[in-house]
Amino acid sequence: MPCRSRLPLVPALTLLSAALLACAAQAAPQANVLEAARAQEQPMLDTMRDLVGIESGSKDVEGVEQIAKLVHDRLKALGGAVEILPPSDVYRMDDTPEKTGPMVHAEFKGTGRKKIMLIAHMDTVYRNGMLKDQPFRVDGERAYGLGIADDKQGVALIIHTLSTLQKLGFKDYGTLTVLINGDEEISSPGARSTITRMASDQDAVFSFEGGGTSGDLRLATSGIGSAYLTVQGRTSHAGARPEGGVNALYELAHQLLQMKDLSKPDDGLKLNWTVAQAGTNRNVIPGQATAQADARALKVEDFDALEKAMQQRIQNKLLPESKIGLKFEVRRPPLSATPASRALAQHGAAIYRELDMDMKVLDRATGGGTDAAFAALKARGPVVEGMGLSGFGAHSNDAEYIQIKTIVPRLYLASRIIMDLSQDKVQGQ
Repeated sequence: MPCRSRLPLVPALTLLSAALLACAAQAAPQANVLEAARAQEQPMLDTMRDLVGIESGSKDVEGVEQIAKLVHDRLKALGGAVEILPPSDVYRMDDTPEKTGPMVHAEFKGTGRKKIMLIAHMDTVYRNGMLKDQPFRVDGERAYGLGIADDKQGVALIIHTLSTLQKLGFKDYGTLTVLINGDEEISSPGARSTITRMASDQDAVFSFEGGGTSGDLRLATSGIGSAYLTVQGRTSHAGARPEGGVNALYELAHQLLQMKDLSKPDDGLKLNWTVAQAGTNRNVIPGQATAQADARALKVEDFDALEKAMQQRIQNKLLPESKIGLKFEVRRPPLSATPASRALAQHGAAIYRELDMDMKVLDRATGGGTDAAFAALKARGPVVEGMGLSGFGAHSNDAEYIQIKTIVPRLYLASRIIMDLSQDKVQGQ
């Protein structure tokens, strides 16, 4: 039997009235901010066109330098103190190129106290020459282009959020710090230390990676690590004198098998061996073997513990004459939700509701790979990821796009959350 209310009629009507009043009391959008955001829609499309028009693959340093100059000039035109920074304290990983692209750093001084940081990246995964197959174009409610979703929309959104605040004459913040890096797609080897350092004294950090197809805000991601195992054995004829060799493939198999229990998926710790190579010829005992693993963790200390356990395991050899080497690198630390980041993101969701739009806040890790995690390493304030436009097709050769209809709502969100944070209107901050 369905449950029916036994409340008296008058109290029931009172509750209904209260619910209706609560809906009516939901804040209406601030008309001046919404109008200013709407005025930025076409200029922001134009900026994305200009950004997409410059090829800026992570390893195309000249292209990254060219787009950095464009971003520098746009931020300077808005009145910021702007500089182009070279990579610093480069964290060398297995695939780090000899030279990486620069960063663009800008500061805008206000009249208040709050220090707020906005980050995005201007590099892409694409090789030079691919732009001709995916130039900027508008088709209905979508704008297509090479790297537009990841993350040239984020760069444009920061520029036009600043422009929106400028048009409103809003300067109640203490400082707005902008940092756009040029090596995110290769795990930010030259920018990570700068991101961490600049974020450490901020009251809040907003990262403008895309919000996916649904526009969710993200407060947690898995960290990404890589392990590289090398085995040095000794070659010998596989038929005539196999006993004279030290079979590196046997030793490699032994090492991988004895590490199979290091994964703890229930705790978010994952170690999976994904690439292996050994030997040169069918009739030669392999003298060298290598393997590579992908590692994921929800806490930085889990990576430290994993590396320590792996170093201990390799001391147990199948073939005593073999030599084992292990290199472990943290490509990205995890990003973890905090009470402050939850409060700030929920305030953002309330702002979105002013536009009669829903926005989810994801506070559990759903994947890895964000510069927001570097910002959070020493941050005193909350870090929120996913402030960018909705879109699809990142890292795709022919289908990367953003949803044009999300430009105004996202400009409104970014502008309003900066304004509210600056004026101490965000609870829990």
